[in-house]
Amino acid sequence: MAIQAHEIEALIRNAFPQAKITITDLAGDGNHYAAEVIDESFRGQNRVQQQRAVYAALKGKMDGAQGELHALALTTKAPD
Repeated sequence: MAIQAHEIEALIRNAFPQAKITITDLAGDGNHYAAEVIDESFRGQNRVQQQRAVYAALKGKMDGAQGELHALALTTKAPD
């Protein structure tokens, strides 16, 4: 089952309401996306901590073979 870009953005926005979020459908199939999330809450966190927080915001949409989202190339950072 595919997921739409706006659904991914809504899940991330719920956890990071002030973030700058860019979602790109990489393959046009609703299963392979790239996301860039820039949020002040990432300041002082390493990349792994930042990305874990974003994956947690997806609320299981990537979990296992039945997940709605197959692949997400994730870029996270604090604002410049």
